[in-house]
Amino acid sequence: MPSNAFFDNYLPIAILTVIGFVFVAVSLFMSRIVRPSNMTKEKLTTYECAEVPVGDTRIHFNIQYYMIVIVFLIFDVGILFLYPWAVQLKNLGAPGFFQMVIFIEILIIGLAYAWRKEALEWTQ
Repeated sequence: MPSNAFFDNYLPIAILTVIGFVFVAVSLFMSRIVRPSNMTKEKLTTYECAEVPVGDTRIHFNIQYYMIVIVFLIFDVGILFLYPWAVQLKNLGAPGFFQMVIFIEILIIGLAYAWRKEALEWTQ
């Protein structure tokens, strides 16, 4: 009987994916059935370290905090790309070096843009 390479390679992955989805669905269903669900006023209030909530819980944060986090994440992910590149630098040769130089230049342009738009300023 001829063997199909596609099914030989990807059938285990498909089976494990289906098993994973079934496991999650069964777990969520069983937890919904077993858990107690008696909602009281105290359970529906906001939890603030055992303190009585004061005022509105919808606090408006300054957009500056989000901008700082986005810039941090961009550069954090950029640094994560530098580690495997540094390990394989000898194998990559000159083309790999220049590709990383271009990547770092793009990050620097992004930093300059964020700096120019005052995304890194703490004061208003």
